[in-house]
This record gives sequence, structure tokens and C-alpha cells, in this order.
Amino acid sequence: MARQRSHGVLAMIAEAQRQQAREQEARHRAAAAAQRQYERAQREAQRAAAQGERAALRAYQQGREGDAARRTAELDEQVARLRSVLATGLAGRPFRLTEPQVAFRPPPFDPGPLGRPVAMPDQGHYLVPQPTGLQALNPVARQQYDQQAAQARARFEQDWYGARQAEDERLRRLADYRAQYDAWVAENHRLAADRSRQAARLTADLAAGAPDAVVELFETVLRARENWPEEFPCDGALGWDPSARQLVVDWELPGPDCVPAVARVRYVKSDDREAEVARPAGERKALYRELLAQCALRVLAELFRADQGELLASVVLNGYVEGTDPASGRDEQRYLVAVTVRREEFRAVALDRVAPVDCLLDGLRGRLSARPEKLEPVPTDRLAADTGGYADHRQDAEDDPDLFELDPIAFEELIAELFRRRGFRTRTTARSGDQGVDVIAEDPDPVTGGQIVIQAKRYRRTVDPTAVRDLDATRVHHGATKGILVTTSGFGPDSYRWVEGKPLTLVDGPMLVGLLREHGLAGRLGGTPGAGPAAPTVLLPREELGLPGQEPTVLLPRPEPVELLPGQNASLPEPAAAELSVRFDAAGPETDLTLLLLTAAGTVRDDQDFVFYHQPSAADGAVTLGPKELDGPDGHGESATVRLTALPTAVERVAVSVTMDTDGSATCGELRAARLSVSAADGSAWTFRPPADPEVSAMLVAEFYRHRGGWKLRAVGQGWSDGLAGLARAHGVDVG
Repeated sequence: MARQRSHGVLAMIAEAQRQQAREQEARHRAAAAAQRQYERAQREAQRAAAQGERAALRAYQQGREGDAARRTAELDEQVARLRSVLATGLAGRPFRLTEPQVAFRPPPFDPGPLGRPVAMPDQGHYLVPQPTGLQALNPVARQQYDQQAAQARARFEQDWYGARQAEDERLRRLADYRAQYDAWVAENHRLAADRSRQAARLTADLAAGAPDAVVELFETVLRARENWPEEFPCDGALGWDPSARQLVVDWELPGPDCVPAVARVRYVKSDDREAEVARPAGERKALYRELLAQCALRVLAELFRADQGELLASVVLNGYVEGTDPASGRDEQRYLVAVTVRREEFRAVALDRVAPVDCLLDGLRGRLSARPEKLEPVPTDRLAADTGGYADHRQDAEDDPDLFELDPIAFEELIAELFRRRGFRTRTTARSGDQGVDVIAEDPDPVTGGQIVIQAKRYRRTVDPTAVRDLDATRVHHGATKGILVTTSGFGPDSYRWVEGKPLTLVDGPMLVGLLREHGLAGRLGGTPGAGPAAPTVLLPREELGLPGQEPTVLLPRPEPVELLPGQNASLPEPAAAELSVRFDAAGPETDLTLLLLTAAGTVRDDQDFVFYHQPSAADGAVTLGPKELDGPDGHGESATVRLTALPTAVERVAVSVTMDTDGSATCGELRAARLSVSAADGSAWTFRPPADPEVSAMLVAEFYRHRGGWKLRAVGQGWSDGLAGLARAHGVDVG
């Protein structure tokens, strides 16, 4: 029996051991399965990550390929513009000096949100219901009501005063916005009137056969620059041979670098880079030769199409590029195109169907450089400087009477005659008892007509604002519809502010001379007729001052400054370029004068060429910014000294700009009586009144630029809406 029990125990132990082994094996299998599952999950994750990386890589590579394709498309578009220079010019409208001037029609004033008054709070919404019934007899309820009513009144008063303050602020901003709009409209009307006067004056000079008027007309035609590529130069010289009725034009053409050296851009996946595929040299040369031929034909077309009076019997065109003479190393004009063509020959050419190079060489028998990319010149027959056709069309002005020296009664009679020729019925008043009126004019128009009172003042100094205010009182006293103040001098910003929104007109000296010429009347401001420049004034030393032997001081007379219009330029005399004083004055928001030293590409060499209030000097003092004047008689002003002859040869232009305060929202449209003045030690002086543009907060007012070994000044008056940052970026300054 004992053996059987022992056998049973062993069996149980063996079974337990087998059970334990099975459980252990199961655990091993479970662990192995879990490990396999984990490894399988990891492999799936790795596979998914790899697929995501491949998708991201494909997306990145597609983006880079798209960038390369866009750059290639831009290059193709640039080449297409170069190939269509002639076609674009032929599709444009010819220049017409005699066509009616389109009057400036400003859009209606739109105040936008400023035109909506601030809603005032309704007191009825703040009323607290009074207690009723038994609550009206309850002292506690009455006390609560009084407290709530007082709190409601306090809230109402607070909200009302807040709304009133907001409404006052709206009205102030609306008035400022309206003043900006009115100033912008007035400035555009002034510019339109200036253009009309210039066109009328030029038309009269052409009719009188003035040789220099022909030069001015066709220079205006070429500088109109309608639909030309912006990067192309716009400079040159013109001469007129009246005996042969031949116009000689030396005109700057674009250089060979205008043809892109890159043909296309492709993306290299293996190196993750963009590779530029160079344009073959033969293709670049062919493109550039075709472009030169197109430019020459287009210049000729613009001249002949604008010649309504058939002044031109023939045109000599010499197209040049600024380059370096390989023999001497000096910069000079390299003439790549030369052609002489008669009117009837050019009219016989169908420009819209010709091959430009063949037309220039074979059809018009011109010359075109065989290797223009090397700036290999061609011979010229005649240059503009050889014609001597730069007559001053205002030479006869020396014989005009000096308005400053006219008898007061004669001056009033001249003003009366001026307005009589403008279509008004006029009469002068007696010298006594005229109650501040010198001329009375009547507009006979039955709808817009009425009486106009005119005051005429022969002043050499700026007219005091009180005279302008007195004119308004005089107009009201006489019941006139309009008042006009005519002077031989000028007006300050306070006077222009006073006449805003009033039926008053201010006519300064230069405007008066322009009106006189427009209506065939003589008059000038200063100078000695027929005797050349005024004699210098000699100040002798005074012995009683204790200065024996002192040399006499000679004061040279200062000529009247030349006033430029937007786009006009003036040659600077060689002595004047040695040192120029540049000053900007304006009333209104504060401005900052900035100057940039630019290369031929229109960019600064580095940030040191950016002259502004934090960096007031550049080029070893060749350009220096002076201190700002915030309390001048005519507002604020800032000046700079520019020594053009001391500039490095790499500097081709000096841009003179003004910027508004970067911390505010003011624009150039808020500036009043803005004026840029440029003067030299020899007495030469120029002025420019830039337009009041509310769309910009930084403006390129004018620029000095190299021309034929000298310097010129050009009035510009264009700007950027993003202020100093836009000005800096446009000229290659790193703004961070």
C-alpha cells in the first residue's frame, strides 16, 4: 500500500513539474509573440516614416523645381519685353503738344468711416424704474432707487462725454483729411496749369520760329517715356540746324547687360541646388543688336509721329552707350548706332512688319555695331554739339519791362489788361478811396460770373499774411464772388493756409510772368534790360571803423532762381558743381532730408552711402547733412552740402529725398508750401515745388546725375507709400 502511495505522490510531482514547464513555455511563447508584435509595429512605423519622408522630400523637390521654373519664366518674359520694344512703341499714342489739355478732375471727396458721426448715448436707456405700490412707501426701497438712479446718471454722463470726445476727435481727423485732400487737389490743379502754360508758351515759340523751341519740343517728346522699360536710360542731347531743317539727336541706349546672361534655371536633385544655364554668347549678341535697332527705329518713329507741323526734313540719330575706352581707360560715349533718314524715306517704311536690324542697315542705310557687346563703335556723321542749336528762347525777355520798376499806376493798368485779355471786363480804381481794391473785374458768364476784386502789390519781400486776410475782408465788403491778390514776390505758408476753402486766389511773381507771356504781355522780375548782368555792388571800407587799408568788398548780384517742373532737368555750370547748398522747406508735419549716393545701377555701394539723421556724412564729407530747423519763418527746414566734383567715380547719381516721421502716419499730402532750393557759390540757383501726394510718405524730390563729363539736376517728385523703408529698399540699402 505504501508503494502505491509513493507512486501517486511522484506522479503528482511529475505532473506539477510538467504543468510548470508548460506554463513557462507559454510565457516564453507569449513573450516571443509580443516581441515579434513589437518588432512588426516598429517596422510598420519605420515604413510609414520612410514613406512620409519620401513624400516630404518629393514636395520639397517639387517646390524647388517650381522656383526654378518661375525664374525661367521671368527670364523668358524679360527677353519677350526686349523683343517687343518697337511694337510697344508703335501701339502707343503719338505725342501731341497741340491737343487740348485734359483738365484735372479730382474724384469726389470720400471721408469713408470718418464721415459717419459717433452715435450719442440715449438717456432713456439709462432710466431706472421708480418703485410703485407699497415699495414707494418703503424707505429702504426709496434709498435703493436713489442710489441706482445716481449710478445710472453717472454712467450716462461718462458715456456721453466719451462719445462727445470721440466725435470731436472724428471731426478733427475729418478736417485734417479734408485739408490733405484739398491740398492734393490744389497741387494737381497747379501742376495741370503749369503744364498748360508750358505747352502754350512752347506752341507760341514754335509759331514764332524760335530754333531752341524745336529742340525743347522734341526733347520733351523723347523724355515723355511712355511704355519704355523702366530700366532703360533717358538721357541725351539734341541740336537743330534750321537751314537744313535737320534735328541731330545723341541719345543714350541700354547697355549689353540688359540682355540676361542666363537662359534658364534648372533644379539639380542630387546636389539640391539651382543651376543657371548660360545663354549662348551668339544669342546674347543677336538679341542685343536687335534691341539696339529696335530702340533706334522707335526713337525715329516717336520724333516723326510727333512732328505735326512737319518741321523735320531729316533726323540724324546717334545712339551711344556709356563705356570705357580700352586704349585710354577713360569713360566715354561709345556710339553703337548712327543713321540719317529723311522724312519721306521713313514714312515709306512699314515698321510693324520689318526685321529691325535689316531695316536699319539695308532699308535706312544706317550703321550698327558688328560687336555691340564689346562696345565696338561705329563712325558718326554729325553730333548734336556740332549744330549749335541751343538758343535761349528767353533772350528777348531782357527787353521786357522790369515789373519791380514799373510805376504803381502802370502796374495796375498792366494787371487790368491781363485780366481783360483773359475775357473779363476790367477797370482800375482811383488812387484814393479805393478801399484796398486796385482792379475790379467782372466775369460776364451768366451762370458762374460775378464781380472780382483784385489787389496788385509790387513787393520784393514775401507778402505778409495780414494782406491776404485783408483781401478776404475787402471781398466781403464789396460783395464780390472772388478775390485775387497779385504780387511780384511770393507768399508764405500761412497765406496759403488762409485761402484754403475760400474764394481767394494768390498769384506770385513767377506765375504772373507766365500769365503775361501766355497772353502776349511783356514783363520780367529784376535784371537790367539790354545791358547784360547787373553791375556788382562795391562796398568801400570805412576809415572811421579803424580798418585802414581794408580791401573793398564786391557783392555780386544774385540772379532769380530757375523754377523746375516735375521731370525737367538743368545743366549745372562746372563751378557750381564744386559745392552746392541743398535745402528743403515746408510747413506741416516734420520731414527728414535724406541723400543717397548711387551707382549706375541705381543702388548704393554699401550702407555708408545712405546719408540721413543717424549718418549725416558720406564719401569723406562730399555729402554732408546739416542741422534741422524746426522753427523757421516758413515752417521747418533742413539743408545739406553736396560737393559733386569730390564724389568717387563710381557714384553716378545723388538722390535727394524727404521722408515723413516713421513713428506717425503723416504723408507728403500734408506738406504745405514745400520747396526744394539748390544754390551755388557763383549765384546759380534752382527751385522745385514737389507735388503734395497723400499716397506716399517718402519722396524722391530731385537728383543730381552725371552727363557728358558734367552734372545735371532733375526734378522728380515721386515716392513710396511705405516711407523710409521703401526708399531704402528701392536703392539697395539693407533695412534688416
